[in-house]
Amino acid sequence: MKNASGDQQQIAATPTTFQNAEAFGLAKVAKSPWQSFMLSIFAGAFIAIAFVFYITVTNGSTMGWGMTRFIGGIAFSLGLILVVVCGTELFTSTVLTSIPWAQKKVKTTTQLQCWARVYAGNLVGALLMVLLIMGARMFELNDGQWGLSAIKLAQHKIHHTWSQAFTLGILCNMLVCLAVWMTFATKDLLTKSLLMILPVAMFVSSGFEHSIANMFMVPIGIAIHSFAPDSFYVALNLDPQQFADLTVSNFVFHNLIPVTLGNIVGGGVFVGIGFWLVEQGKLTLGTDGASHGTITSRVEPKND
Repeated sequence: MKNASGDQQQIAATPTTFQNAEAFGLAKVAKSPWQSFMLSIFAGAFIAIAFVFYITVTNGSTMGWGMTRFIGGIAFSLGLILVVVCGTELFTSTVLTSIPWAQKKVKTTTQLQCWARVYAGNLVGALLMVLLIMGARMFELNDGQWGLSAIKLAQHKIHHTWSQAFTLGILCNMLVCLAVWMTFATKDLLTKSLLMILPVAMFVSSGFEHSIANMFMVPIGIAIHSFAPDSFYVALNLDPQQFADLTVSNFVFHNLIPVTLGNIVGGGVFVGIGFWLVEQGKLTLGTDGASHGTITSRVEPKND
């Protein structure tokens, strides 16, 4: 007869996906402020790199609207893969600290300080990439069509209504945090990477709004509009005044603020708090039926 207690101990020792998510959130706030900030700069740069990839692979595509965006979404998944595999700090997944916060293992002030430094670090990383891309004059690729795509995409993002941008932010970070959540089920890095591709491709191809991606995407559009030489517009037969609404204030108030708040709700509330509520409602399974409490796995002894 097999040792049932040994099997039970093995099951109990294996952390659940929720427990891994809890540990993920606790690890975020446990890092030193300097380490957290520096890792956040890397994450902001990684997401910006992914958007460069998106613009490049979708530029001039003749595959049709949907398929072009799908391919672009797959390319953009590089950003989240780099973030997770390299262990950097991205604001949109850091909001999953809502789980240990809900369990009263993290103070509200500690959580908000973590969010603020990660958000600031992501902004620094994204803007550093803006400087590098402008210095590389990538806006001139494909006879200026690369830069035109970037400007038009940036302009599109600042013309959502406030409620629309907020809702698109919710939808986006639901998918980002679900992508990250799936990685808690495995330790294999290749599996983690593959699991994240489709959720990211879905939110990108559908036009959902990611605050950190926008920290690169809209500023690069503003930078191209402001600093590209006249020859850039002449070659494209464009009047630069048609992009005059690409300003920092329009970006912050019409896009960044509502999208950021939506990202917090989508990831921190809908996913983080949502799964926490599910965890609170688990049942105890025993010989006398079910009652509210914690699940207990029972392994019946088997004859050899």
